[in-house]
Amino acid sequence: MTDRTSRPLELRLDLTDAELAELERALLKARATELGEVRRRQVRLSAGYGDATTRDVLDDEADRAQLRYDALSALITALQEAIA
Repeated sequence: MTDRTSRPLELRLDLTDAELAELERALLKARATELGEVRRRQVRLSAGYGDATTRDVLDDEADRAQLRYDALSALITALQEAIA
């Protein structure tokens, strides 16, 4: 599906404390949304929805949702470490 090789990424933001707090909240909400997608897709897959082609599409969508969840988790962790 995708290359799982990680790459270091450096990002510099100049934000106020209030902006940092709101950014963290926004990232947490986005991660929660992706977690919901991951779980919803997994339930549909485990329940055997659709034919083989539909299940392949669901599996691919679940994989992409998991990647987004993992990326958001890494970003949230880095943000929390930076402001600690």
